[in-house]
Amino acid sequence: MASSTGAESPTARWRKAVHRARISVRKAGVDYFRGDGSDWIALVALLIAIPAIACGTIWRPDWIAPTALVLPVIAGGLLLRPANLLALYGTSAAALIVEASLLGPYDQGRDRITPGTVLVVAAVGLSGLLIAQFRSRVGVPWRRGGTMLFDLRERIRVQSKLPKLPAGWHREMALRPAGGQSFSGDFVVASRTHGGNILEVVLTDVSGKGMDAASRALLLSGAFGGLLGSLPPHGFLPAANGYLLRQDWDEGFATSIHLVLDLESGDYELLSAGHLPALQLSAGTGRWEEKAAEGPLLGVYDGAQFDPVKGTLRPGDVLMLFTDGLVEAADRDIAEGIDRLTGEADRYVAGGFVGAAWHLIEAVAKDVNDDRALLLICRD
Repeated sequence: MASSTGAESPTARWRKAVHRARISVRKAGVDYFRGDGSDWIALVALLIAIPAIACGTIWRPDWIAPTALVLPVIAGGLLLRPANLLALYGTSAAALIVEASLLGPYDQGRDRITPGTVLVVAAVGLSGLLIAQFRSRVGVPWRRGGTMLFDLRERIRVQSKLPKLPAGWHREMALRPAGGQSFSGDFVVASRTHGGNILEVVLTDVSGKGMDAASRALLLSGAFGGLLGSLPPHGFLPAANGYLLRQDWDEGFATSIHLVLDLESGDYELLSAGHLPALQLSAGTGRWEEKAAEGPLLGVYDGAQFDPVKGTLRPGDVLMLFTDGLVEAADRDIAEGIDRLTGEADRYVAGGFVGAAWHLIEAVAKDVNDDRALLLICRD
């Protein structure tokens, strides 16, 4: 009995201690990467690196230049909080003083501490301090900054994903931000309501473009996604208009077009808030027809009314929604841009529109410095 309940052996206790230490180090590393942990590990490592670099400079200045001290200074600007960064800078200044005293006056030989060396280290240190203060004010560590932006971009993409449609229907969307950036002022929210028989799609173009409009587009896409399907179709745009007015943005207007499509009959309604008309291809005539609904911009004035336009998608018909970046340019008017878009789209009538959205943007607005979005709804 004593052997089974007695004290653990020294080997077992040692293994448990090593296991706990390993778990603690791993957890601290994960927290540090996520921005949740303390920066003392980085501070200690950099404080050790500074005298090591100083010793190397004194020993072999031809291999380890005095300006090598900028390396821990740069790392500190990225890793440390402003208060700890000042301690690092004080250590770096002390290292420069020791190097200067041991290597001798800068005018008596090569590889000495010159005024230029001090200015370079000081300038890099000031830049690092400004970066650290900015990170502290924003509250996002550099390790999380890129991750957060990636997460925001993926959230916009998920919110813009179109729901799967029943047999006999095809949908696709292409979105190209201005300047090849990852964020856009154009976005789509979509949902199937009434038991999946009704498809509601909202295409919105926020004022501005690219990164300037991305933050507002992210906020609006979340709000519009919550409103869509929660309100009757005719109540969506008035609610969205009221939401923008409550934000009180200096540049807070947006255009939007709301499609309400019956997936059984093909009947649809379009409601527009200052947006460009939709285009419908009739399989019977082979012609594109503009479907223009009436309504003011979102976020301009309260009590706005949005009058719908109705239509029907028959077998073989195509409905195309797009933003102004696809058809508007400084050297041509919108009507000319729409004609060019429909002319390129005619090439897909015989073979079908699968994969056409991306290629249409490439054909008509590849190098345009504006956000571009194109949505196709096809009835087979």
